[in-house]
Amino acid sequence: MSLIVAARFTTFPAAEEAAQKLFNAGFVEEDVTLFFVNPRGQHARYPIGGDSATDPGAKGAPKGAGLGVTIGAVVGAVVGVGIFAAFSAPFIVSLIAAGVGAYVGSLMGAMARTALDGEKNGFPPVHHELRDSGVLVAVHVSPDNQLDAARVLREAGGAAIERASGRWQQGRWADFDPLKEPVPLDEYSEKRA
Repeated sequence: MSLIVAARFTTFPAAEEAAQKLFNAGFVEEDVTLFFVNPRGQHARYPIGGDSATDPGAKGAPKGAGLGVTIGAVVGAVVGVGIFAAFSAPFIVSLIAAGVGAYVGSLMGAMARTALDGEKNGFPPVHHELRDSGVLVAVHVSPDNQLDAARVLREAGGAAIERASGRWQQGRWADFDPLKEPVPLDEYSEKRA
């Protein structure tokens, strides 16, 4: 595993300028790369897009839908019987009212449960991802020059300077995972730079 120091920039020109400052400080081109990190939820990990198979806030939706069907069917049946008794409507009206009540109840129950789960989980779901989108400048470093790389990135305007262990191959961070929580470079280490 290689030691990597990285920082986020808002634009490609700012990231390219930081890369040039790294070259001026003695880092070689094969040890510096820059790439764009997509916004949360847009990393296309699944064929239909997104970063996870399901939304954690929707975990309780089936239970809410089941409860809503039951309550909605009962309310719909009561309304249908009321219509049947009051207007001498055909019995089918009671069945249709019960069906419509069940359908509306299932929707309301699922949505209510999803909203409650979302609030409990800190809606909107964050998928444990704390890395913001932007242009990431990553530098393959050694323990001896990691603080120099961090200093150059910080002075160039880099934000969220992080330290990682990863595979550096052919001049790039080969196993970068945008969903992996970044590890900020130790504050103590930055002060010693």
